[in-house]
Amino acid sequence: MRKFIGIASAVTALVVSLAACGSSTPATGAGAAGSKESSPAAEVLKVGASPVPHAQILKFVKDKLAAKEGLNLEIVEFTDYVQPNVQLSEGRLGANFFQHKPYLDDFNASKGTKLVFLQPVHLEPLGLYSKKIGKLADLPQNGTVAVPNDATNLGRALKLLADNGVITLKEGVGTAATERDVTANPKGLKFQPLEAAQLPRSLEDVDAAVINGNYALEAGLNPAQNALVLEKAQGNPYANGLVVAEGHEKDPQVVKLAKLLAGPEVKQFIEQTYKGAVIPAN
Repeated sequence: MRKFIGIASAVTALVVSLAACGSSTPATGAGAAGSKESSPAAEVLKVGASPVPHAQILKFVKDKLAAKEGLNLEIVEFTDYVQPNVQLSEGRLGANFFQHKPYLDDFNASKGTKLVFLQPVHLEPLGLYSKKIGKLADLPQNGTVAVPNDATNLGRALKLLADNGVITLKEGVGTAATERDVTANPKGLKFQPLEAAQLPRSLEDVDAAVINGNYALEAGLNPAQNALVLEKAQGNPYANGLVVAEGHEKDPQVVKLAKLLAGPEVKQFIEQTYKGAVIPAN
């Protein structure tokens, strides 16, 4: 935990340092105070993203597509799910790309932020992984399953287990489920909530873990090949997408990035690069 906090703090310090070294321009990139009006080509859109696959997708856009659209993109990587929203709300970022809408809605409600989900891009199927068993039926009696500790992904994890017959949830609770909504647990499983980024590391210590797709990929796991069970894409509300602060939905650079992320080139890149481990939303 101390190592994870240190990494997140270092990333935050780096972003703050970079911002302090620059001019007084906002994250979406108008010219410095007192200067002549900058040209659109000089504007910079600073986007916070998880390293995999979000920053990789943005790098493809930056390297292959952005120049043609006059988009000047700066990518800032984060290893947690909190700082990208905090810094977007504070104006230190012009957009972020790491989360699904249910997570954003919960974040806005709990933190009082006004962030807007603008454009879905891809789905990272949540999966159950293990280093100790080879199939779902081998989950041991009284075993331990690590799950994400944030509200939306915890409910999502429990629903994944319920959909595959491991537990039973209270009728109608869906992805809002908590451990209190488990009505049947035939194997007496214990659930260990952890920060999402820690879940891959927990595989050494637990019988199985429900891991978010981006952290599975970062840990060298392929959801399409290594997951014991995997979320279905059809009808799934958890597409990750581009998020901006309220009032910035029509900023020119934001509009350009949203258009590119929804385009056929990005869809093809996702399909060819991740081969089913990440699924285009468009």
